[in-house]
Amino acid sequence: MSINALPPLPVVLPLSVAALLIATAPRLPRRVIDLLAIATALAVAILCALLLVRSLDGPIVYWFGGWLPRDGIALGISFVIDPFGAGLALLASVLVVASLIFTWHYFDEVGVLFPVLTLTFLGAMAGFSLTGDLFNLFVFFELMSVAAFALTGYKIEEEEALMGAFNFGVTNSIGAFLVLTGIGLLYGRTGALNLAQMGRTLASAPADGLVIGALVLISTGFAVKAALVPFHFWLADAHAVAPTPVCVLFSGVMVELGLYAVLRVYWTVFAGVLAAHEDRLRPLLLAAGSLTVLVGGVMCFAQAHLKRLLAFSTISHMGVFLMGTACLTADGLAGTGLYVLAHGLVKGGLFLAAGILLNRFESVDENVLRGRGKLLPAVGVLFTLGALGLSGLPPFGTWTGKALIEDAAADLGFHGVSVILFLSSALTGGAVLRVCGAVFLGWGHKENEEGKTPKYQEKETKKKYTRTPLVMIVPVGVLFLLALLAGLWPTLKSETVRAAARFENPQGYADGVLEGSAETLLAVGPKQPPPSGFLSSVTATAGAVVLALTALFVRRLPQSLRRNAWRVGHPALAVLRTLHSGYVGDYVVWIIVGVAMLGGLCAWRFG
Repeated sequence: MSINALPPLPVVLPLSVAALLIATAPRLPRRVIDLLAIATALAVAILCALLLVRSLDGPIVYWFGGWLPRDGIALGISFVIDPFGAGLALLASVLVVASLIFTWHYFDEVGVLFPVLTLTFLGAMAGFSLTGDLFNLFVFFELMSVAAFALTGYKIEEEEALMGAFNFGVTNSIGAFLVLTGIGLLYGRTGALNLAQMGRTLASAPADGLVIGALVLISTGFAVKAALVPFHFWLADAHAVAPTPVCVLFSGVMVELGLYAVLRVYWTVFAGVLAAHEDRLRPLLLAAGSLTVLVGGVMCFAQAHLKRLLAFSTISHMGVFLMGTACLTADGLAGTGLYVLAHGLVKGGLFLAAGILLNRFESVDENVLRGRGKLLPAVGVLFTLGALGLSGLPPFGTWTGKALIEDAAADLGFHGVSVILFLSSALTGGAVLRVCGAVFLGWGHKENEEGKTPKYQEKETKKKYTRTPLVMIVPVGVLFLLALLAGLWPTLKSETVRAAARFENPQGYADGVLEGSAETLLAVGPKQPPPSGFLSSVTATAGAVVLALTALFVRRLPQSLRRNAWRVGHPALAVLRTLHSGYVGDYVVWIIVGVAMLGGLCAWRFG
């Protein structure tokens, strides 16, 4: 089969198999359904890997129905496949494979609905990553959201699951409305929905209020999906109630796709018309990223619920990714791409490990699990590896991405970015290392001994296992191994920098899509990768270890020191916990506040 026929298949294949499973489910045994779902996700992963390799030489432009552009006007709908889009689709398919293998023994009464929803989710994520049409980006956004809402509320008999899905649905539907409104404004101005044609049309005239308004609406709409502060409140609620294998997809790739959409739309549509304002845009993005890092990191360290802890860790890392892209340089974007890849693999493995704990001990509460993890030494080793990977310890790929981001920020004079990235690694890695010490070694103090009610919840499998099945453990180890390879692969860093340079070339993108001039896109050569940043990554991991040990043995510290730390930190933490109220009305208010703040800042900076 020609490579030119492959682009639609990562979308068509999972959606077709999902429809087939629904139609034939009554006649198929459970294991056949599972095998078909896993084989489909694996096939999508292979297809995306082929597209990724081919796109390294230049983007693949596929026009559905053969409706090619004429005189620079897009007549049809296109997929434009570059290494970043193909890489995200590949990451999504790998995580889906891991989740489906993990659920082989995990759900006993799952039926056909879980694999069907998961394959639909995969098809939507693949289409979202590959499309070159803004309206179809919205369509895949909606399909992805609908599948995610259903997966979040999968346990329909539990009130908490329905409330988490409801909060998720309301906030993300508002984000979709913002995106659709911004698309309408751009369509009214440009008469186009193709990203390349929109960007070329807008670049022919100065930016005005309509253009800035469209930028704000689309960016904030996708920022809701990306869980950037103050649009992040739904994420922890959804993770707390969603099935653990679903959390792998939410934290591992879905929220990253929200940020990808912001970047894709900015670089193809707005970069040309706003090129003169880049120096004013960087501080805004860096400030938003720093706020997201700190809020997510502090809330992560304050959690005892493992799934909430990992969810807030994802929020903190989304701030890191935003800071990397805020540099608006190839090195910064490449660092973000590498960090997203390794973080998705590590976070996926950590959620699966949390699922093992839930299956064995009916809880993901750190205090309930304290010391009980001694029965699972292999899981304890894997969990510790994941914590070290999350903190950016070499040679995990998180170290490589972090080093590139720090170097890109330093080149622009933003040396404080290194401090923010240190805090993110120390807080999130320290929180997971604290869990390792408490759960698998029994260190620290049991809070429930002071009269607190232990927190148990229903397992996600009805069977009682005296030993954890290999199909649950192997996906965790494979994901961590892939995260290590991402940091060790010799050419990955330089190829990612090359791909980032092409991603940030709106003129070349438009020429390639509308004129078929792929040479323009290939004109940017590879840059030399920056220094490794080995020392800063090791220092951040050391900070994570110190924070974890301090939290575990806090009662051994001098009483005066503990009292002063409580006086300083408790009021701020109490405010943060109050803001995360769990009420969807509060979350909607914060979305409105975020849109108003970003709109006002953009009007001030670009006016």
